[in-house]
Amino acid sequence: MKKILIALATAGLGLSGALIASPATAGTQQAPDHTTPAPQWAQCADLPEGIECATVAVPLDYSRPWSRTVKIAVTRKKATDTAHYQGAILFNPGGPGGSGRAYPVVMQTRLGAALAAQYDLIGFDPRGVGASEPALSCDPHFFDPVRPDYIPSTFAEEAAWVKRMQGYSKACDAAHGELLRHMTTVDAAKDMDEIRKALGQKQISYVGYSYGTYLGATYATLFPSKVRRLVLDSIVNPERVWYDANIDQNHAFEARAKDFFAWIAKYDATYHLGTNGADVEKAFYATRAKLKATPAEGRVGPDELDDTYLAGGYLKSRWPLLANALSKYVAGDTAPLVAAYGTYGDSSGDDNGFAVYSAVECSDARWPRDWGTWHRDWWESYRTAPFLTWGNAWYNAQCQSWPVRGGHPARIDGRAIKNALFFQDTKDAATPYQGGVEMHKRFPSSRLVVMDGGGNHGLTGRGNACIDDIWKAYLTDGTLPASLPGPDAHCAPFPDPVPPAAATTLRSAPTSADDDWAPGER
Repeated sequence: MKKILIALATAGLGLSGALIASPATAGTQQAPDHTTPAPQWAQCADLPEGIECATVAVPLDYSRPWSRTVKIAVTRKKATDTAHYQGAILFNPGGPGGSGRAYPVVMQTRLGAALAAQYDLIGFDPRGVGASEPALSCDPHFFDPVRPDYIPSTFAEEAAWVKRMQGYSKACDAAHGELLRHMTTVDAAKDMDEIRKALGQKQISYVGYSYGTYLGATYATLFPSKVRRLVLDSIVNPERVWYDANIDQNHAFEARAKDFFAWIAKYDATYHLGTNGADVEKAFYATRAKLKATPAEGRVGPDELDDTYLAGGYLKSRWPLLANALSKYVAGDTAPLVAAYGTYGDSSGDDNGFAVYSAVECSDARWPRDWGTWHRDWWESYRTAPFLTWGNAWYNAQCQSWPVRGGHPARIDGRAIKNALFFQDTKDAATPYQGGVEMHKRFPSSRLVVMDGGGNHGLTGRGNACIDDIWKAYLTDGTLPASLPGPDAHCAPFPDPVPPAAATTLRSAPTSADDDWAPGER
């Protein structure tokens, strides 16, 4: 889910067939099973040499496939190891609203050159996203700073935010009314099958992160015979789509925020914010209050602070930079905090990701239409989870008045999938642990690999040998861990970061090579 906030199913089951073909035959190219035109590939103008771009035309409305079409932007890095060719593998980074066009570049590194060479690496922007046409945008300046405080101190301030979100819903309806009615996860899953057909593949493999796990599970439910290998990493709980899932996130991010504050306290000699987590937490909220009165450089108010520090809930490698920015601000230097906002929190000038997030989540499932229900539930959440609750509320409140009424989510059913691999961290804040457990139940033949207490969102390809050995073995020849009660395998996490010796010099540069790749952020 974006951010959740900022970054990150519906009806109709179509179960058929049994699924995984043998490695010797599953990846070979097949004639398309309908007349979907083959993509016209050309070198991408904005991506490295060898990455090709094309578009695939898909029906806007799958109940009227002869009518209007929309274009899905697709990228490809062709397999070069033809002796061990394994077909096409699609990637989705989450959101909903995340762009996947660059993933053929990203995944060459994540998979390693030898394994990557065996697949056609396929990235795509789901309908409405990025380079796909049309791309959604409702109010490009919606996130421009400084915004009204997320946390309403009066009923009038809460009502003003409700009105603001209703205005966003109206703007989206005015700009994209027809498209909004065809933006569900099921629509995106059907688009994936059109991509499969256009590629001339009998089956596809798939790697999805965060919301991309829900998209992949939906595809596997609708088209089980078309799935070769399926990897879901940092998993959405299919039982909680979407209103309840966001409330779950409030509490999971609260726990990670407290872990972050306790980590800062451990290094009080570096950051000087307190020797226990409670004192650091007080310093954070004191900073928030000060920024509400006087935004830093006219750009970072309380909301912008919240959005920036939310990033630490996704990857703990970000903690040193964020701790340094807070420490410097308290000491009187605003520049590192403003730089951190530019790196992690600034969504101004472009609301494509938020527009798509809204269009998908608001129409995937039912949301309360009575604001009284929201008022009750979110104030209850705030009492024990203040770090995220109201920021998350306003990231989703447009669904209360969204022009498309949500239906019933698809019942995710993976019983026909005989070979799938799932990854989940026990302290994942964006997609809490129970999501992995529930999805594992829905796919009885899957294997669930658990990282115990790492707290990161997105586990594969980050250099953890335990995780990556399992992942790469599966994508190489279908090898899975032995089936055990509960999780099937456990991996130890990376250790928590240590402040760099030159902490005082940290400004805006990411602290990790993986820092630009936290799937599912809003």
